[in-house]
Amino acid sequence: MKKIIFFVLVIVSIQINAQVSINGYLSTDNRFRTQQNGKLSWNENRLNLKFEGTPSYNIHYFSEVRLRAFSSPNINSMTDLQSQSKVYAQPLGLELREIYIDAYGLFDENLDVRFGRQRIAWGTADGINPTDNINPDDLEDIFNFGEHLGSDAVSATYYLDDFSLQGVYVPIFTPGAFPYGDWITAFTPDFSLPPGITIATIDDKIILPENKISEIQSFAFKVKTNVFDYDVSLSYYNGRDDLPLLTKVNMTPIDTIGTMNAHTEMTYPRMQVVGADLAGSIFNVGFWAEGAVFIPKKQFVDITFPHPEYGMVTQQEIALDDKPYFKYIVGADYTFTNGWYVNGQFLHGFIHERGSENLNDYFLVRFEKKFLNDALKFIPFGIVFSTIDWKNIWDNYGLAGGPEIDYYPFDGLEIALGAYLIDGKGNNLFSNVKDFDEMFLKVKYNF
Repeated sequence: MKKIIFFVLVIVSIQINAQVSINGYLSTDNRFRTQQNGKLSWNENRLNLKFEGTPSYNIHYFSEVRLRAFSSPNINSMTDLQSQSKVYAQPLGLELREIYIDAYGLFDENLDVRFGRQRIAWGTADGINPTDNINPDDLEDIFNFGEHLGSDAVSATYYLDDFSLQGVYVPIFTPGAFPYGDWITAFTPDFSLPPGITIATIDDKIILPENKISEIQSFAFKVKTNVFDYDVSLSYYNGRDDLPLLTKVNMTPIDTIGTMNAHTEMTYPRMQVVGADLAGSIFNVGFWAEGAVFIPKKQFVDITFPHPEYGMVTQQEIALDDKPYFKYIVGADYTFTNGWYVNGQFLHGFIHERGSENLNDYFLVRFEKKFLNDALKFIPFGIVFSTIDWKNIWDNYGLAGGPEIDYYPFDGLEIALGAYLIDGKGNNLFSNVKDFDEMFLKVKYNF
């Protein structure tokens, strides 16, 4: 912990002496389950610092550091309590979210190049973007859709009249982050079991791509322009999915009645993505649309299990077909004359879903209104509804969301109180965690 604090102080000292812009926020976020005996499910205190400077006309630099006191004490022995860093009693972590240098007019006055760890956000939709595949997904907080990790990359943008052409090269593969704690249940992969077999425990192994440039690199291109007052772009990505795919299951018996332990392996499949998006307005209604065709390579899953006559046998199934599939999202927002704001989106295919037969439909709707000269914001209705079978919705649906009140008593200070309510039936993202309803209190100060 001393090293972490020292590192932050050094960065702050250097940046202050360099007379650069420093901003960020302090926040605390606490959540507890309304079921499960009021279990504390999230406890985070965060210091987020952003440093930015422009020492010359052609140079700009930016860095973002996040210091977090996260989770509950992790004490297993007296020795843990004796740690001088107190890291077991008060877990602490440091994240270097972004750190890059911009070189404007490099080689050509119309060419800008960015070097370093950076967030390259593509897409026009609100929060969930099928074309946004360069940076790995950060799913740690399942309710913070659209969060990504930074990627170590080179990004070059060339401007020509009303067009811009962006090329991105990422030499290193970075996997995405899964939800914290038992929220991983929402993304637990399914696999078919032979008749009569029951799984007792599951352990997993993640296999990263081989550490050579041909296996871990990715690249992307994007052309953007404006047509009839609509921002329009076409994009292409060639790399790997940042979420792992189940490719092997080995089952070992622990009794004579068909109870097994499962040992699984997961890998990161290669894919190509061709995308397009647009954003604009129709009268006073904001409108956006975004879609992407995913072109995967065929992947199999091998399931090995004992057979009463043939011993250990292997059953092979298709884990991911090589047939292209299409994810898309369309949405709009509008502010009524009485001050009510509404935002609605329809999504086909969530972040983790693959294959045309596995893409669910999602409706995302939020209403909000500000009161007391914008000091109070009330969100009575903010939900996500999903289904995969429109002919049998009530046996195949998911529902998540809830009310929220945000209070802004002073400049920069936000206090939020609300709930996440979850329900579902069948096999989907929300039904797997339908007993995880939460209340939350969040406080944030921006500086």
